[in-house]
Amino acid sequence: MSVEPPVLTAAPPRPPAGPDLDPADFAPRRRRHVVRWVLAAVVLVFLADLVRGAATNPRLSWHVVGEYLFDPRILEGLLITLGLTAVSQVVATVLGLLVALAGLSGNPVLVGAARLYVMVFRTVPTVIQMLFWYYLAAILPYIGVGLPFGPDLVVFDSTKLITQFTAAVLGLALGEAAFLAEYFRGAITAVPRGQIEAAAACGLTPVTTFRRIVAPQAMRIVLPAYGNALIINLKNTSVVFVIGAGDMMTQAQLIYTQNFQQIPLLMVVIGWYLVIVALLTAVQRRVEVRYSRGYDARLAEA
Repeated sequence: MSVEPPVLTAAPPRPPAGPDLDPADFAPRRRRHVVRWVLAAVVLVFLADLVRGAATNPRLSWHVVGEYLFDPRILEGLLITLGLTAVSQVVATVLGLLVALAGLSGNPVLVGAARLYVMVFRTVPTVIQMLFWYYLAAILPYIGVGLPFGPDLVVFDSTKLITQFTAAVLGLALGEAAFLAEYFRGAITAVPRGQIEAAAACGLTPVTTFRRIVAPQAMRIVLPAYGNALIINLKNTSVVFVIGAGDMMTQAQLIYTQNFQQIPLLMVVIGWYLVIVALLTAVQRRVEVRYSRGYDARLAEA
């Protein structure tokens, strides 16, 4: 049986040598986002029309807005609003961290108490908490401090102890702490377990490990949520007018009940809230950039 010799095929011809290729031919081509630019143009036109309509609407009474923007009563309410925000946020931060640590302690009593606290104070709305603390004297005229199941060592008059400002702080801080406790707990558990074990192997105490290893990394994780919680807490101060705490909204309400300029006074309050939130957002951005160095190059270069 004869074996046919293999058929040899010629190699494909080489392309003729031409001039050197231009590297620009291989450069990435930028996509033309036509739809994106069209949508951006539509949004800009809509915003321009909205601004024009608001600026030319005589019923908004911009002269009244300018008249009351720096009114002493509004500025006094602004200071109380800032004070309520600062005090309640500090109290909520400390209490929220304690509740988070209790929930992570492994002690069943502390874990149960932390979960109960979070469940209760995340459920009750802020305005209801304020009203509850403000009217607490109706069911508890005196508040005593002493030994459990023993005599009271110090007794306080509830009406003098829980003022309007105190009731507002309690209503803001206790609810805020419940949310912050969950934010802190999530940030702490997000730190890799291996780093904690490595710190223990190096002989670091639990307190030092938390302060030098866990806290800095948890801070970076929790900052965006904490900044949002701070802004929400600031906005929640607007509901303290239900107990007449003298905040900016309360002052605006007292003014427009006399001159019936509700919309211009509300515009004044909105303007001040916009300024404060813009400043807080800028500060939050700077802090996030500081704690993101070495983690997110895009954020650090922003």
